Amino acid sequence: MNKNRYEPNVNGNCALRNGDQGIDSAFIVYRLEEAGATLLALPSTGYSTRMRVSQLDVLPEAQLAYGWEAGKVRPPVPSASRITRMDEALGWIALIPKERYVIRRIVGARSLVSPVTERHLFSWRRLGTVLGADHKAVQRWHAQGIGMLAAAVGALQRVNGALSVRPGGQRSLRSETF
Repeated sequence: MNKNRYEPNVNGNCALRNGDQGIDSAFIVYRLEEAGATLLALPSTGYSTRMRVSQLDVLPEAQLAYGWEAGKVRPPVPSASRITRMDEALGWIALIPKERYVIRRIVGARSLVSPVTERHLFSWRRLGTVLGADHKAVQRWHAQGIGMLAAAVGALQRVNGALSVRPGGQRSLRSETF
């Protein structure tokens, strides 16, 4: 993620650091990667309908009983403002036309960034293998999708001021800036 160019402001919205008000591809990529990292940082626990059974775990070795195994590294739970920005940015993917569903999938998959290591979950080559295409073609399609999003979000911002696009394509006017 390009952390040196954008930063969240007091309202929790992401603003350009150099004062530029334009929406460019780098801004869209930053917001999508931030949204993907926030999504993966959300706790996966919560209310479940599965049957709960209380039983003692069987330990194959005595060392495991005394805490000798390494603990799992978990990212901190994201703040409410980050979750709001995540909802907004992931809603932008709906602005890519439905008939370009492959580009939607590529943009969505590339937005998933590990919050611990800050590495993409899906490399270009892995996406190429899954889609049956060359990794260079996947990079071009991703650039096309980001270009579509930059044009659509920029047009919406120019027409309606600061605009929030919710998941499902619903739009609502906001008084803050991106």
